[in-house]
Amino acid sequence: MKKKRIRDLAAGTAERGRKMRKNLFKKLVAMAACAAMSVVMMTGCNSSSESDSTTAGSSTGSTTTAAQTTTEAASKTDSNKKLSGTISLAGSTSMQKLADALAETFMEANSGVTVTVEYSGSSAGIESLLGGSCDIGNASRNLKDSEKEGGAVENIVAIDGIAVIVDKSNSVAGLTKQQLSDIYTGVITNWSEVGGSDTPIVVVGREAGSGTRGAFEEILKVEDACKYAVECDSTGAAMAKVASTEGAIGYVSLDVLDDYVNALKLDEVEPTSDNIVAGTYFLCRPFVMATKGEISEQSELVQAFFDFVKSDEGKAVIKAVGLITAE
Repeated sequence: MKKKRIRDLAAGTAERGRKMRKNLFKKLVAMAACAAMSVVMMTGCNSSSESDSTTAGSSTGSTTTAAQTTTEAASKTDSNKKLSGTISLAGSTSMQKLADALAETFMEANSGVTVTVEYSGSSAGIESLLGGSCDIGNASRNLKDSEKEGGAVENIVAIDGIAVIVDKSNSVAGLTKQQLSDIYTGVITNWSEVGGSDTPIVVVGREAGSGTRGAFEEILKVEDACKYAVECDSTGAAMAKVASTEGAIGYVSLDVLDDYVNALKLDEVEPTSDNIVAGTYFLCRPFVMATKGEISEQSELVQAFFDFVKSDEGKAVIKAVGLITAE
């Protein structure tokens, strides 16, 4: 009996083994069938996938371009972050609009940089530069020989026109170059002498050391010969004095003109940027950002600032404030 039970148990085990192998074989067949169906489905969808891939190709390309752009922007930002420190400028009040705009734009692009600007007049700015108290000296005129001999280098960044202005009530629309010289040297003293009303002329100018005054007198060849009734210490003060004084005449940077004064034609030519570029308006001068030594000898930060000024972005700022680029 014991041997029979052993044989039955063995037979049962063998039978269960056969069933297990059979079930396993069925599972393997089913899995193989599923795999085959998957291959067929993938093959059937291949042309559609290729079409989708082709369609998405431009999107992928755009993504790559965007990624590259982002990387480049990040790289540029990282580069900008490397710039840090302070740049100090001092000098011409006529260059205030330009200097402020350049400084603000440069600081926006370089968060670690501070640009300070002091408006003390052209001569004072060059003195500060040569004395070592600023990095850049702003002058609204060409540098003097004595300043160059002291080590100042003339870096012209823009060209500006000088507008001759009168109060709004003045009926005179223009002057010749000779008439303008005669007014400032005291030869002509009444507006009736140049076609205007019987009104005394009040000659307004800038203080000694002003770049605008220096350029104005040099162009007219009236250095040390002007008969000023009033000398103002800034562009804004000169504008305000002429606007509020009957019979007054003055001169200011072209880029600060407003509706409170009239700008005169000179030799029948209007004071505009186009006429300066054309060479028909004679009263114009350079805007100089002087350095002590060549730009290449300055700090990395100062060199970066000049690179910006000369760049397309810097030139756009120069044009936006009404000036002409030097290059």
